[in-house]
Amino acid sequence: MITHGKNIKIFSGNSHPQLALDIANILGVSVGGAKVGTFSDGEISVDINETVRGADVFVVQPTNAPVNDNLMELLIMMDAVIPYYGYARQDRKAKARDPITAKLVADLITAAGADRVLTMDLHAAQIQGYFNIPLDNLMGVPLLARYFINKGFLDNEDVVVVSPDLGSVTRARKFADKLHAPIAIIDKRRPRANVC
Repeated sequence: MITHGKNIKIFSGNSHPQLALDIANILGVSVGGAKVGTFSDGEISVDINETVRGADVFVVQPTNAPVNDNLMELLIMMDAVIPYYGYARQDRKAKARDPITAKLVADLITAAGADRVLTMDLHAAQIQGYFNIPLDNLMGVPLLARYFINKGFLDNEDVVVVSPDLGSVTRARKFADKLHAPIAIIDKRRPRANVC
C-alpha cells in the first residue's frame, strides 16, 4: 500500500547513480545503502544494507546500454522506477515471427516482484497495456517546456521543434504548442535494423 511519502527509500543500481542522487536530493532523502556488483562468474550481486520493511521502495535503474546487464540489475533490485524502458522499441510485430519483447520485459518486471511501475516518456503508449500491474507513465514535456521557456525560447521565431520520426510527432507537437513554435518532422526510414 502506498503511504504517500511517509517512508520513501530510493536505491540505485550501476546504470545511473547520479540520477538516483538527484531524485533523492529533491525529495530530501538519502540514497539507500546498497552494493550492486558482480561475482567472479559475472552473475550480479546485490546487497541491500538497510531494512525496507514497510517502506515505499523505488529503484532508479535505467535499462539503457548495456541493456542486458542493467535490466538484470533492475530485475534483481526492483520495485519500480524505470527511466529508460529497455526493449521498448520492440513493441509490435513488424513482420511474421517478430517477438514483442516489450511485453516479455513487462512480464519479467512483474514476476520479479514489482507491484507498481513508474515510467517516463514510454516509446509507445501501448506498452502501458503490457503490464498487469498499475503503471504511471509520466510525461517530460511540461518540465522540459518550463526549462526552455525560462531560457527564453517562448515565442522565439528562431525555434523549431523537430520530431526525429513519425512516432514522436504527438510529443513534438505538445512541446511545440507550449513554446508557441512550429514543428518539423524527419521522414526516417530503416532499410534494416539499426540503419537509418
